[in-house]
Amino acid sequence: MVQQLLRQLLPERKVNTSAALALLGGSVAALVLWKWLGKKMIQKKMEEARRTRDEGMKKMAKAVQQFREQVPSVQTDAILSLPLLELTGRLQEGSLSPRTVLYTYLEKALEVTQQTNCLRHFIPECEEQLQEIQRHKEKGLLYGIPVSIKDHIGHKGHLATCGLVQCLGTLMEEDSVLVKVLKRQGAIPFAMTNVPQSLFSYDCSNPIFGQTLNPLNHQKSPGGSSGGEGALIAGGGSILGIGSDIGGSIRLPSSFCGLCGLKPTAERLSLSGVTGPINGILAVPCALGPMARDVDSLALCMKALLCQEMFQLDPSVPPIPFNEEVYSSSTPLRVGYYDTDGYFPLPPCMRRAVKETRCALQAAGHQLVPFSPPRIPYVMTELFFKTFFADGGRAWLDVFTGDIVDPGLKPQVNSCKMPRLVKKLLALLLKPLFPRLAAYLSALAGMRSVKEMWNHHHQIQVCFEDFTLWHHATS
Repeated sequence: MVQQLLRQLLPERKVNTSAALALLGGSVAALVLWKWLGKKMIQKKMEEARRTRDEGMKKMAKAVQQFREQVPSVQTDAILSLPLLELTGRLQEGSLSPRTVLYTYLEKALEVTQQTNCLRHFIPECEEQLQEIQRHKEKGLLYGIPVSIKDHIGHKGHLATCGLVQCLGTLMEEDSVLVKVLKRQGAIPFAMTNVPQSLFSYDCSNPIFGQTLNPLNHQKSPGGSSGGEGALIAGGGSILGIGSDIGGSIRLPSSFCGLCGLKPTAERLSLSGVTGPINGILAVPCALGPMARDVDSLALCMKALLCQEMFQLDPSVPPIPFNEEVYSSSTPLRVGYYDTDGYFPLPPCMRRAVKETRCALQAAGHQLVPFSPPRIPYVMTELFFKTFFADGGRAWLDVFTGDIVDPGLKPQVNSCKMPRLVKKLLALLLKPLFPRLAAYLSALAGMRSVKEMWNHHHQIQVCFEDFTLWHHATS
């Protein structure tokens, strides 16, 4: 059959079928070998990354053991139970030493990551930072506080992987602005936490470092993409962490793990030195923010970060310090609330949480006003998804080049791989029965021209203006 096909393709030439078959077979074998070697290379890089992580953990475990032998009387449980505000007070007055606190949390972090796989890497330079803060003349607001940071927040001499093989070869040349400010305020960054592959997932798994588990229930996910932070803090291995958020990446892990998290207004905290799988999507900005056990911890962290140091290091950050007067004021507030936005259906537990919060605020003397956010389905599909997948998902697919796609991401990856025409046809066919899925597929098709992109950005501006007018009309 193959010989007949070759004769049809080359009718006017004499075909040496044996040679042609040998050439075809050799080409196929070469292609298979090339793919096999590429996969082996990927596996080798991943194994090396895991080996480096494991060696770092062994070194940190050894350092913790040495500390325990030197100071056997440390009351670990008492230190771990202290709220952040009380811990900072004890450190400031000198009744607790930064060294004792650091090694207490290192020991606990080792225990938590053995159970949940939440750490990507320890930061051995934390011991140098411990010595550095003791040389400072003034103690910062976070003096002696161990802080964990999400994988892609740059720390000098360490990787920012985003869970991707292609990011395993480049070490950060300097600290991100946020890490510099944390250190200036006396904090000790001591660990980097795991993330989902490409950061684009509400789970927390990647082929390099594996699946992170929820410390409250190992059968559940901690959420994503700041899932490593959520698991470490909820497990007691960190008292304060820094995550990032575009579409819920701080808020979901905080919810899943029973924590408090804050996504500040975009550009409130510097993004300088923070990497991402796709850069330049200005219409859907990323925001860094704190994660902790209570609201007071978030406020202290924001107070420490919104300082002159950050405003000088990154002039793009608005120089507006934390307003303690507003935060501490007991003046009654008028607070809008809702328990559904008409797009994301809430389970009964979350409706109950909103109701309990509403009742607590009303009991404290605040006025609660129910409202419904306008046009959320339109905002999600036409503005959010269409912005992120403006090129039909090609830029996102490119980050998986030379990589193994995590099983949890395969449905999204396969959706993006569909030709634009197929996406549009499916959207048209599914619209009568599954309008929401159809709208998502249509948005996933992206945009075809610069003019369409400009109009899309204009629609985002119009949406902001409409929301402002609606807010004034309902105030």
